Amino acid sequence: MIRMAGEHGLLVETGSLELSHRLDAALRDERPEGVVEIVPGPETVLVVAPGADQGRLRALLEEVAARERARTAAREPVEGPVVTIPVVYDGADLDSVAALAGIPADEVITRHAGRELVVGWLGFAPGFAYLTGLDPVLETPRLDTPRTSVPAGSVAIAGPYSAVYPSASPGGWRLIGRTSVRVWDVAADPPSLFRPGMRVRFRPA
Repeated sequence: MIRMAGEHGLLVETGSLELSHRLDAALRDERPEGVVEIVPGPETVLVVAPGADQGRLRALLEEVAARERARTAAREPVEGPVVTIPVVYDGADLDSVAALAGIPADEVITRHAGRELVVGWLGFAPGFAYLTGLDPVLETPRLDTPRTSVPAGSVAIAGPYSAVYPSASPGGWRLIGRTSVRVWDVAADPPSLFRPGMRVRFRPA
């Protein structure tokens, strides 16, 4: 389903994160005329096109979505870049995560670094990427009382997600480590190291 979103936007309801990623990648490759912004979400893709013919754009989105839906059903592999993030696993919450999971802290590190995660979407703050595919054993609730400030580069987990804090900000995720990699740089193009669909691996530094 495609519906209007504001004056210049169309919201494509994909129903799945994988289809959102496929549609986002396809639209960025083909870049329909008049489109100025593409924002993928867990089950939607927002397309903003102030100067486009809405009827023509809607028809194009339906065509591309149908094509990518067929590729999803056929289980065609999703190609995408892989970024490796070195991590010093000395976070303030590493031991509490281990206790909640019922495993040693060393195993928390092994499990966190042992999986290839995928950037689901960006939100909360500029450059803050929700990384999906976390080992279920490591799924832990957020802190009851969020910290007033979390340093940039903090590697954290909460629920089924992991993340790297792109800048200093308040936060309630559990901190398990830190990285020197800058995942958000306003002087870079693009400013965010992460983008939806990108694969991410953490490596103990």
